[in-house]
Parts: sequence; structure tokens; C-alpha cells
Amino acid sequence: MINTLSGRFLVLTVIFVMVAEILIFLPSIARFREEYLLARLERAQIASLNLLAAGEMIAPEVEQELLRNAGVLNVVLRRDVARELVLSGPLPFPVGQTVDLRDDRAWVLIRDAMSRLINPEPEVIRVLGQPVMGGGIQIEFALDSRPLHAALLEYGRNIFWLSLMISAITAVLLFMAVRRVLVMPIRKLVDQMDRFAEAPEDARRIVTPASSVVELRAAEEALSAMQSQLSQSLKQKERLAQLGGAVAKISHDLRNILTTATLLGDRLESVDDPTVKRVGPKIVNSISRAVSLCEGTLAFGKAEESPPALTRFDLATLAEDIAESEQLAVAADVVSISADIPSGMQVRADPDQLHRVLGNLVRNARQVIAATGTPGRITMCAHEDARAWWIEVVDTGPGLPPRAQEYLFQPFQGTARKGGTGLGLAIAAELIKGHGGTLTLKETGPNGTTFCICLPRDGILEIV
Repeated sequence: MINTLSGRFLVLTVIFVMVAEILIFLPSIARFREEYLLARLERAQIASLNLLAAGEMIAPEVEQELLRNAGVLNVVLRRDVARELVLSGPLPFPVGQTVDLRDDRAWVLIRDAMSRLINPEPEVIRVLGQPVMGGGIQIEFALDSRPLHAALLEYGRNIFWLSLMISAITAVLLFMAVRRVLVMPIRKLVDQMDRFAEAPEDARRIVTPASSVVELRAAEEALSAMQSQLSQSLKQKERLAQLGGAVAKISHDLRNILTTATLLGDRLESVDDPTVKRVGPKIVNSISRAVSLCEGTLAFGKAEESPPALTRFDLATLAEDIAESEQLAVAADVVSISADIPSGMQVRADPDQLHRVLGNLVRNARQVIAATGTPGRITMCAHEDARAWWIEVVDTGPGLPPRAQEYLFQPFQGTARKGGTGLGLAIAAELIKGHGGTLTLKETGPNGTTFCICLPRDGILEIV
């Protein structure tokens, strides 16, 4: 029980209540002792005044009876200058302490009360006080400490048992309240977490925030957001795994088809026609890249990319090839595609992978612009410095929607056009990352979109 939240709360409640009772007990027992002595003072004063009013000697038996009724051993009354022993009796012990009731400082009262409570030794206490109702200047009396000690002990025991009962009742009530308000909702939340852990891909097991407690509500909302994100991520990974298996199967059959297409493309090179000779090599190159991609997919058994084979090549030639290939799919007066790259610029990268990245960026821009029905332009440009090559794909399209910008490089989410899967940009970013570089969205808006590729010269990206 001590290891549970409610059990520890119960123990702490009992401790704190007892501490509070102790703080209350100290002034309380000091007040009890003061009232005890004041009551003896009043009785002693009444007995002495009655004796003075009689004006004659009384029998010793009557005097002792008055002293017993007052609870004192003797009484000395000072009405003017002179002190007068009004009532007297034998003292069983020597005077061990003198108490002045006119000193009402709190710490003095608490000190004397605790001293008398813990001191069981019998002794005579001499008490000084102010007579009530103007019955004199000063009154003093002596009393036995044993009845006072016994009264303080009884009072302390009563306070102890009362405090214990109050603390027990308070602790039980708080225990039940904490279990109902705090422990049970936390346990329910833990049970929901365990239930979600059994099948995290099941969206029906996501926590629905319902607590009326602000802190628990915040915890439920945070847990619900985390579970939703995790469930979505697991579904996405499952889709990627299924896609990888499907691609591997398709690639096996597609490779055989592309092999035949390659043989037919080789025959086109022997045709003596200017258009065929210009288009034929592009078809052959495209088929060769498709065959290589299929073979790579089959080799790995899933949709993972092989490490880039870095070589130096002319970037302008590659960009012009992409521009010519994509321009074949659309009329130039609808979308104009061009490459504005300095002749002879050599970059160090995997030409096939960079061709896929640039081709994907240009193809996406072409499809978006063509869907708007408004003529547009796509330009590939590049420059270099001492640390990296910078390649930009600039279009005059309508820009990317907010959701596409938020999940731009996440599979199945960052699609920039209707009907897209969102895989192209995610794959392109991974390919450039494999080169040690970055693919970023530089700007987008109604006036167009610019993607920037950074390829570091040393293979280590130092520029963000």
C-alpha cells in the first residue's frame, strides 16, 4: 500500500494532521495550565475574603477544609502595603518553582506548561497573581504540583486521542476523495495506454480526452495526439512495406518487358530518319534507367536505394536531356521547359539518381502548370562556390497549398498536385540526402515555386 499513490497520500495526510495538532497542542496546553492556576487563584481569593469578612479566628479543621476546597496549601493576600498570611497549612515539599501569572508572554506560558508536563517529580509551586475584581494588590498561594501534573497528562491524552481520531477520519475521507478524483482517472488512463499498446495500429483504441481535471485533461490530450501520430506512422510504414513488396513483384515482370523494349530501341538507331535518330537515343536511355531501377529493386527486395555511384559529369548535358524529354509531353506554348546552366559545369554526383530527382521536380511542375490551363515556364539553373553546387528548379506555377508545404517530403502526404501519391518528393529528398546534400523548398507562392538542391563538394553538408 505504501507504494501506491493513494497509500502514500494517506500516510502523508496522517503525518501532516498530527503535525498540525502538535502545533495547536502547545498553545492549548499552555492555556489549560493558565486556566487551572487562575481557577485556584479565584478560589483562594474567595476563601481568604470570606475569612477576612468573618473577622474572627476559625478552627484549624475549617481552615484546612477551605484550603482543600480551594485546591491550595496556603494563601497570602496583600491588600495594601502589608502582606498577610490569611490561610496556612503544612507544605509537603519545599518550594521548587515560582510562577507569576501576570507574565502572559506566550513562550513563557508554553515553556512552563511543557516543563511541568514532562517533570513528574512532586514539589510545591508558589503562584503570584493579581486578585480579581480589585480584591487587593497581590495574591499568592502555594499548591502541590502532583494534581497539576495529573491534569496536564489527562488533558494531553485527550488531545492526543482526539487528534488521532480527527487525523484518521480526515485521512480516510481524503483517501477516498483522491482515489475517486485522481487515482481512478490515472488508472483508467494507464489501462487505455495498455489497451492501445496491444494494437497501436487500431485507431479505435486512441484515447478520447474526457477528464474534467485540467491537468489530466492536458495529459489525455497529449497522449491522444501521440497515439494518433504513432498510429498514422505505423499505417504509413505498413503501406510502404506493402508497396515495397508490390514493387518488387512488378519490377520482376517489368524488367522482362523492358528488356524487349531495349532490343526494339536498339533497332531504332538503325532507322535513317532525323526525328527517329534524335528521339531514339533518349528512348534507349530512358529504358536503360528503368531497367537499372528494376534490377536495383529486385536486388534489395524492397524499395530502398543503393548508395550513389559518385562520378563527375557535365550538368548542362543532363539538364538539357531532361528538358527535351519532358517537353515532348506538352506543347511549348503551354509549358516552356529550359535549362540555363553554364556550359562545362562539372558536378560530382550519381547521374542516374540526379536525373531522377531533377526529372521528378520538372515533371511535377509541368503537370501542375498544365492543370491550371495557364501558360507557364520551367527553368533549371545552377551555380557553384567553394563549398557546394547549387541547382534550382524554378517554375511560374500557382504555388504549393499549405498542407503540401507542411508535409512536403513525407510519403503519401506531401503531394503538390491532385492524384499524386506524395512519394516522388520523399524519394528525391532521400536520394539527395544520400549525396550528403539537401533538397529544400526555397520559395512558393502565386508567382511560382523554387526548389533548391545543394550538393557539397566534400560529401559533407555544412550549409543549411
